[in-house]
Amino acid sequence: MERAFLHPEIETMPREELRRLQLERLRWQVRRCYEGSAFYRERMDRAGVRPEDIRTLDDIRRIPFVTKQELRDEQAAHPPYGRFTVAPPETWREIHPSSGTTGAPVLTIWSENDIRNITEFTARTLWSFGTRPGDVIQNAFSYGLWVAGMAVHYAGRRLGALVIPIGAQLTDRQIDFLTRARSTVLTATPSYGLYIAEKLAEAGIGPEDLHLKAVALGGEAGTEAPATRAKLEARLGGAAYDYYGLAEIGPTFASECTAQAGLHWSEDHHLIEVIDPATMEPVRPGEVGVLVITHLTREATPMLRYWTNDYARLDPEPCACGRTHARSPGGILGRHDDMIVYRGAKFYPSNVENAVRSLPELTDEYRIEVAGSGGMVERCTVVAEILPGAGDPAQVSERLRARLKQECLVTPDVRLVPAGTLQRTEFKAKRVVRLAAAGPAAGAGDA
Repeated sequence: MERAFLHPEIETMPREELRRLQLERLRWQVRRCYEGSAFYRERMDRAGVRPEDIRTLDDIRRIPFVTKQELRDEQAAHPPYGRFTVAPPETWREIHPSSGTTGAPVLTIWSENDIRNITEFTARTLWSFGTRPGDVIQNAFSYGLWVAGMAVHYAGRRLGALVIPIGAQLTDRQIDFLTRARSTVLTATPSYGLYIAEKLAEAGIGPEDLHLKAVALGGEAGTEAPATRAKLEARLGGAAYDYYGLAEIGPTFASECTAQAGLHWSEDHHLIEVIDPATMEPVRPGEVGVLVITHLTREATPMLRYWTNDYARLDPEPCACGRTHARSPGGILGRHDDMIVYRGAKFYPSNVENAVRSLPELTDEYRIEVAGSGGMVERCTVVAEILPGAGDPAQVSERLRARLKQECLVTPDVRLVPAGTLQRTEFKAKRVVRLAAAGPAAGAGDA
């Protein structure tokens, strides 16, 4: 009989037992950070907290949050790695930077034990959506310095799968390997997965010509949007699963299982909080807030209460699959940096994405242009691509405005451009473009 879980004793551990394990590891981590890192010791001393004060999981709230900007500032003041490294240098094995899309990349280090743990919990995620020994994993995540590509590579080998280390490049060769090597699992960003699907269609290759059973997508928002998931599954033939990771925390430490009921967190390695950014207090289970993550097992560059800027909700109830680790239904709902407040409504690129990708007259690409001054959004324009032969652009624009009103509770301006106008990318797609000041109206939009 096939095993449902890679690590059944961990993945189905009763919640109380799991919380005891988390507390044991949290106390170990806090003590080693205090004793081995001037960065953390100074922060904890300023907050008036010592390692022995951490007696329960709730006591983590006494430790200050850590932001990406604070990590950047620390590495600038104490180059090259800052003072938040804890393990001795002789144990270091790999350096991985953040993407640098919002500023200078933050350098994080993996020890040998870190690589071993990352491999195990990434293998667990691959197994959870059906990857098995003998599968062919076409790994179209970026390789090199990017964390996801390396983690999937290590984990695929650990499971006994055949890994194609193609990375995020050479789309023609992606198509060649999908057909010739009969890949059964594809990993990529959602935007690159859609681009591959677009090129497959142009080549006359349909899902019936492929052998995919799973498409794992991470690195940006997208998979959790119903319209995006439906398009990916229809075009590629495999079930689409959401993946989550951060360079500062680690790759692929949360993913959907075959139930597709939200991201499962690897809570034996990470303590997950969801915080209200207005009160800086935890929200109730099921409510939306900012993810804050603490490493429980990371050796080299551990994070204590890392403020991710990503919005999600947390459900501690067991999943239908039998896993007991908490889930985030709906995945990552948006980034705080990308949240748009327009005419009193708050929405995210994922809301716009669901609207755009629900209309068959449009391609999958879109861009959101916001303009204003003094932190106020005075104009918001959704730029989308209309397909040839789609009919009257004015009617398509009206349909898109109606869908945007449903998704965003406000109607941004709409501008349609010919298919192929917007740049495609193999990496993270930049959906929000912030302009310096409001320009002339691009199209009528009513709140």
